Amino acid sequence: MLAKNNKLVMILEDDTDLAEGIELSLQSEELNFIICKTIAEARKALELDQFDLLIFDINLPDGSGLEFCRELKQNVKIPIALLTAKGMEMDIVKGLESGADDYITKPFSLMVLRARIRALLRRNTTTSQREYRDSVFSFHFETMEFYKNGTPIEFSKTEQRILYLLVSNPNRILTRERLLEWVWPEGTEYVEDNALSVGIRRLREKLEDDSSHPSYIKTVYGKGYVWESV
Repeated sequence: MLAKNNKLVMILEDDTDLAEGIELSLQSEELNFIICKTIAEARKALELDQFDLLIFDINLPDGSGLEFCRELKQNVKIPIALLTAKGMEMDIVKGLESGADDYITKPFSLMVLRARIRALLRRNTTTSQREYRDSVFSFHFETMEFYKNGTPIEFSKTEQRILYLLVSNPNRILTRERLLEWVWPEGTEYVEDNALSVGIRRLREKLEDDSSHPSYIKTVYGKGYVWESV
Protein backbone atom coordinates (compact mmCIF):
# COMPACT_ATOMS: atom_id res chain seq x y z
CA MET A 1 0.00 0.00 0.00
CA LEU A 2 1.25 3.49 -0.86
CA ALA A 3 2.12 5.95 1.86
CA LYS A 4 -0.34 8.84 2.09
CA ASN A 5 1.80 11.32 0.14
CA ASN A 6 3.33 8.90 -2.33
CA LYS A 7 2.71 9.19 -6.07
CA LEU A 8 2.27 6.24 -8.41
CA VAL A 9 3.87 6.47 -11.85
CA MET A 10 3.36 4.10 -14.79
CA ILE A 11 6.19 3.60 -17.27
CA LEU A 12 4.85 2.02 -20.47
CA GLU A 13 8.00 1.02 -22.35
CA ASP A 14 8.89 -2.29 -24.00
CA ASP A 15 12.64 -1.65 -23.70
CA THR A 16 13.25 -3.12 -20.24
CA ASP A 17 16.65 -1.50 -19.79
CA LEU A 18 15.29 1.94 -20.66
CA ALA A 19 12.23 1.54 -18.43
CA GLU A 20 14.36 0.45 -15.47
CA GLY A 21 16.78 3.29 -16.20
CA ILE A 22 13.94 5.82 -16.05
CA GLU A 23 12.70 4.32 -12.80
CA LEU A 24 16.20 4.43 -11.30
CA SER A 25 16.78 8.04 -12.36
CA LEU A 26 13.47 9.18 -10.82
CA GLN A 27 13.78 7.10 -7.66
CA SER A 28 12.74 8.87 -4.47
CA GLU A 29 10.85 8.14 -1.26
CA GLU A 30 7.75 9.87 -2.67
CA LEU A 31 7.48 7.96 -5.97
CA ASN A 32 6.44 4.39 -6.70
CA PHE A 33 6.59 2.83 -10.16
CA ILE A 34 4.84 0.18 -12.18
CA ILE A 35 6.49 -0.85 -15.47
CA CYS A 36 4.34 -2.17 -18.32
CA LYS A 37 5.69 -3.53 -21.61
CA THR A 38 2.43 -3.52 -23.60
CA ILE A 39 -0.78 -1.52 -23.84
CA ALA A 40 -2.67 -4.62 -22.66
CA GLU A 41 -0.60 -4.68 -19.46
CA ALA A 42 -1.17 -0.95 -19.01
CA ARG A 43 -4.94 -1.36 -19.31
CA LYS A 44 -4.95 -3.98 -16.54
CA ALA A 45 -2.75 -1.81 -14.33
CA LEU A 46 -5.09 1.17 -14.79
CA GLU A 47 -8.00 -0.97 -13.62
CA LEU A 48 -6.16 -2.02 -10.47
CA ASP A 49 -4.42 1.20 -9.38
CA GLN A 50 -4.90 4.95 -9.37
CA PHE A 51 -1.96 6.64 -11.08
CA ASP A 52 -0.65 10.18 -10.71
CA LEU A 53 1.41 10.17 -13.93
CA LEU A 54 1.75 8.03 -17.06
CA ILE A 55 4.93 7.86 -19.17
CA PHE A 56 4.34 6.22 -22.57
CA ASP A 57 6.68 5.20 -25.36
CA ILE A 58 5.14 5.95 -28.76
CA ASN A 59 6.03 2.65 -30.48
CA LEU A 60 4.76 -0.38 -28.56
CA PRO A 61 4.46 -4.08 -29.49
CA ASP A 62 0.66 -4.09 -29.49
CA GLY A 63 -0.19 -0.60 -30.69
CA SER A 64 0.53 3.11 -30.68
CA GLY A 65 1.24 5.07 -27.53
CA LEU A 66 -0.21 8.09 -29.32
CA GLU A 67 -3.54 6.38 -29.89
CA PHE A 68 -3.60 5.01 -26.35
CA CYS A 69 -2.93 8.52 -25.04
CA ARG A 70 -5.75 9.96 -27.15
CA GLU A 71 -8.12 7.25 -25.92
CA LEU A 72 -7.29 7.76 -22.24
CA LYS A 73 -7.51 11.54 -22.38
CA GLN A 74 -11.20 11.24 -23.29
CA ASN A 75 -11.91 9.70 -19.90
CA VAL A 76 -9.16 10.59 -17.42
CA LYS A 77 -7.27 13.68 -16.28
CA ILE A 78 -4.00 11.92 -15.43
CA PRO A 79 -1.01 13.78 -16.91
CA ILE A 80 0.74 11.85 -19.68
CA ALA A 81 4.31 12.29 -20.91
CA LEU A 82 5.35 10.69 -24.20
CA LEU A 83 8.78 9.35 -25.05
CA THR A 84 9.90 10.07 -28.61
CA ALA A 85 13.10 9.83 -30.65
CA LYS A 86 15.14 13.01 -30.75
CA GLY A 87 14.36 15.22 -33.72
CA MET A 88 11.09 13.49 -34.61
CA GLU A 89 9.16 16.74 -34.77
CA MET A 90 6.04 15.16 -36.23
CA ASP A 91 5.87 12.72 -33.33
CA ILE A 92 5.97 15.64 -30.91
CA VAL A 93 3.22 17.50 -32.78
CA LYS A 94 1.06 14.37 -32.97
CA GLY A 95 1.70 13.68 -29.30
CA LEU A 96 0.55 17.11 -28.18
CA GLU A 97 -2.46 16.90 -30.48
CA SER A 98 -3.38 13.54 -28.93
CA GLY A 99 -3.66 15.21 -25.52
CA ALA A 100 -0.20 14.52 -24.09
CA ASP A 101 0.86 16.97 -21.39
CA ASP A 102 4.55 16.81 -22.29
CA TYR A 103 7.04 14.88 -24.39
CA ILE A 104 10.55 13.72 -23.57
CA THR A 105 13.03 13.16 -26.38
CA LYS A 106 15.48 10.26 -26.38
CA PRO A 107 18.27 10.36 -25.43
CA PHE A 108 17.33 12.64 -22.54
CA SER A 109 19.42 14.16 -19.76
CA LEU A 110 18.70 13.09 -16.19
CA MET A 111 18.23 16.70 -15.10
CA VAL A 112 15.65 17.46 -17.79
CA LEU A 113 13.78 14.21 -17.18
CA ARG A 114 13.47 14.79 -13.44
CA ALA A 115 12.46 18.44 -13.84
CA ARG A 116 9.74 17.65 -16.36
CA ILE A 117 8.32 14.72 -14.43
CA ARG A 118 8.20 16.67 -11.19
CA ALA A 119 6.55 19.59 -12.98
CA LEU A 120 3.83 17.25 -14.27
CA LEU A 121 3.29 15.77 -10.82
CA ARG A 122 3.01 19.24 -9.28
CA ARG A 123 0.51 20.22 -11.97
CA ASN A 124 -1.61 17.26 -10.91
CA THR A 125 -1.70 18.31 -7.25
CA THR A 126 -5.29 18.91 -6.19
CA THR A 127 -6.50 22.11 -4.58
CA SER A 128 -7.22 20.30 -1.32
CA GLN A 129 -3.56 19.37 -1.10
CA ARG A 130 -2.64 23.02 -1.63
CA GLU A 131 -3.92 23.98 1.79
CA TYR A 132 -2.67 23.32 5.30
CA ARG A 133 -4.44 24.09 8.56
CA ASP A 134 -3.82 23.37 12.21
CA SER A 135 -4.54 25.13 15.50
CA VAL A 136 -1.92 27.82 14.79
CA PHE A 137 -1.38 28.07 11.03
CA SER A 138 -3.50 28.44 7.93
CA PHE A 139 -1.60 28.18 4.63
CA HIS A 140 -3.30 28.63 1.24
CA PHE A 141 -0.67 27.96 -1.41
CA GLU A 142 -3.06 28.42 -4.34
CA THR A 143 -3.92 32.00 -3.36
CA MET A 144 -0.59 32.61 -1.56
CA GLU A 145 -2.29 33.61 1.68
CA PHE A 146 -0.55 32.55 4.88
CA TYR A 147 -1.59 33.15 8.49
CA LYS A 148 -0.30 32.49 11.98
CA ASN A 149 -2.99 32.87 14.64
CA GLY A 150 -4.96 34.94 12.13
CA THR A 151 -2.09 37.32 11.38
CA PRO A 152 -0.98 37.38 7.72
CA ILE A 153 2.59 36.44 6.79
CA GLU A 154 4.41 37.08 3.53
CA PHE A 155 6.81 34.55 2.02
CA SER A 156 9.11 34.64 -0.98
CA LYS A 157 8.53 32.07 -3.74
CA THR A 158 11.47 30.01 -2.48
CA GLU A 159 10.17 30.10 1.09
CA GLN A 160 6.72 29.01 -0.14
CA ARG A 161 8.19 26.04 -1.97
CA ILE A 162 10.22 24.90 1.03
CA LEU A 163 7.22 25.35 3.34
CA TYR A 164 4.89 23.48 1.00
CA LEU A 165 7.04 20.36 0.90
CA LEU A 166 7.54 20.42 4.68
CA VAL A 167 3.86 20.77 5.61
CA SER A 168 2.85 18.22 2.94
CA ASN A 169 4.97 15.68 4.84
CA PRO A 170 4.27 16.42 8.53
CA ASN A 171 6.41 14.59 11.10
CA ARG A 172 8.48 13.11 8.29
CA ILE A 173 12.19 13.81 7.81
CA LEU A 174 13.00 15.40 4.45
CA THR A 175 16.62 15.26 3.38
CA ARG A 176 18.44 18.34 2.14
CA GLU A 177 18.77 16.63 -1.24
CA ARG A 178 15.01 16.10 -1.52
CA LEU A 179 14.29 19.71 -0.60
CA LEU A 180 16.90 21.02 -3.03
CA GLU A 181 15.43 18.94 -5.88
CA TRP A 182 11.94 20.22 -5.10
CA VAL A 183 12.81 23.89 -4.71
CA TRP A 184 15.23 24.05 -7.64
CA PRO A 185 14.03 21.29 -10.05
CA GLU A 186 15.95 22.75 -12.99
CA GLY A 187 19.21 21.80 -11.26
CA THR A 188 21.17 22.86 -8.20
CA GLU A 189 24.62 23.31 -9.69
CA TYR A 190 24.14 27.09 -9.82
CA VAL A 191 22.44 27.34 -6.44
CA GLU A 192 24.56 28.67 -3.60
CA ASP A 193 25.51 26.03 -1.02
CA ASN A 194 23.71 27.83 1.81
CA ALA A 195 20.55 28.77 -0.16
CA LEU A 196 18.43 26.11 1.55
CA SER A 197 19.77 26.97 5.00
CA VAL A 198 18.96 30.64 4.39
CA GLY A 199 15.41 29.72 3.30
CA ILE A 200 14.89 27.60 6.41
CA ARG A 201 16.24 30.37 8.66
CA ARG A 202 13.90 32.95 7.14
CA LEU A 203 10.92 30.63 7.51
CA ARG A 204 11.74 30.14 11.17
CA GLU A 205 12.03 33.87 11.72
CA LYS A 206 8.50 34.31 10.34
CA LEU A 207 6.84 31.22 11.85
CA GLU A 208 8.51 30.37 15.14
CA ASP A 209 7.89 32.09 18.48
CA ASP A 210 11.62 31.75 19.09
CA SER A 211 13.58 31.04 15.90
CA SER A 212 16.65 29.95 17.88
CA HIS A 213 14.57 27.22 19.52
CA PRO A 214 12.17 26.13 16.77
CA SER A 215 9.01 24.19 17.61
CA TYR A 216 7.75 23.58 14.08
CA ILE A 217 10.68 23.35 11.64
CA LYS A 218 13.10 21.04 13.40
CA THR A 219 16.59 20.14 12.23
CA VAL A 220 17.42 16.43 12.35
CA TYR A 221 21.19 16.54 12.39
CA GLY A 222 22.86 14.54 9.68
CA LYS A 223 19.52 13.87 7.98
CA GLY A 224 17.51 16.98 7.14
CA TYR A 225 14.43 18.81 8.38
CA VAL A 226 10.99 17.90 9.68
CA TRP A 227 7.75 19.84 10.15
CA GLU A 228 6.27 18.95 13.53
CA SER A 229 2.53 19.45 13.24
CA VAL A 230 0.64 21.02 16.09
